[in-house]
Amino acid sequence: MDAATLWLITGGVLVVAFLIVGLVAANRRAAQRRRQAEPRGRAQPSRPAGPGRPDSEADGGTAVADRQRARPPTTTTPPELVEPEAPPVEAPEAPERRLTRLRRRLAGSNNALSRGLLMLISRDKIDDDTWDDFEETLITSDLGVAPTTELVERLRTRFRVDGVSDPGTAKAILRAELVQLVDPNLDRALATERLEQPAVILVVGVNGTGKTTTVGKLARVLVAEDKDVLLGAADTFRAAAADQLETWGSRVGVPTVRGAEGADPASVAFEAVRAGIEQEVDVVLVDTAGRLHTKTGLMDELGKVKRVIERQAPVREVLLVLDATTGQNGLAQARIFAEVVDVTGIVLTKLDGSAKGGIVIQVQRELGVPVKLVGLGEGADDLAPFDPEAFVDALLEPAA
Repeated sequence: MDAATLWLITGGVLVVAFLIVGLVAANRRAAQRRRQAEPRGRAQPSRPAGPGRPDSEADGGTAVADRQRARPPTTTTPPELVEPEAPPVEAPEAPERRLTRLRRRLAGSNNALSRGLLMLISRDKIDDDTWDDFEETLITSDLGVAPTTELVERLRTRFRVDGVSDPGTAKAILRAELVQLVDPNLDRALATERLEQPAVILVVGVNGTGKTTTVGKLARVLVAEDKDVLLGAADTFRAAAADQLETWGSRVGVPTVRGAEGADPASVAFEAVRAGIEQEVDVVLVDTAGRLHTKTGLMDELGKVKRVIERQAPVREVLLVLDATTGQNGLAQARIFAEVVDVTGIVLTKLDGSAKGGIVIQVQRELGVPVKLVGLGEGADDLAPFDPEAFVDALLEPAA
């Protein structure tokens, strides 16, 4: 083999070797580029399914990721506040049934007036000592000196002239004289008829007489008479007053207009009447803050409430709520309120066994306005129209 042929063979071998080395290097570089291009966190290769392993797990991390995506996402949204359903609207007791309970409640009482009447009728012999004891008992019942003197003199005259000797006749005479003293001729009807505008009733009184409760109970009385009623919570001084009134109203389906705590009472009263006019209700009942009759500034504010209301509609009734157990102090309160807001009627609360029934007669004489409503207890329907004859009959019931 000559030298030229040997050089050709050697050159060919070297070229092939260089090509092989180049191809290997190129493959390595390509593999490295592929690894760099792959995303991080790539699922690991699947493991072969083994005995007892679900087929879905044979896909390894991919199957787990699929299950996680299928689950509903976890949220931190607070639960929705679901308002409770409104309580069922109650049906208030009819006024006629209230009068029956009035008589029954008073008949079971043991107040001073009832005891005095029983003492007079039950005596076998009525002499001067009997009349003196009777007169003293009536005065302690808050009947007042003038009405007591008048009643005793009239009874003594009739007993002497008619020659009364049996308890039945004495009771009939006593009943007639008491009815006359309570005065059945006074107009005790509430002005609740809607005219061109709603009938506005302003309820006033001192602290602790049960004024807000009385407004709520009066709303029930009016609803029982098929009146369309709206309440105005103008007692903005007592924190729970508006809530209390709103609760009373909701029980019989009556709306309440209220303001923020500490708001101007006259403004709240004004808005309540305006709402009543817009909604064309029959009656707007406005509750006011309890106030001491000796506080001139508070009493002047009460007068302002009435004046502001009357820019829109006349105040048809101003009802003064008195605690029947307060006696002479209640009369002092009544006089001042009557001077400021022209009281048209009295509501006597707590006229039960602890009350001195004579306050009914004396407060009417002092103010010249009638007792229109009486409260007998804590029940929702324990407010009744005042009926003079039912009242007297109840007082005489223990003597039957």
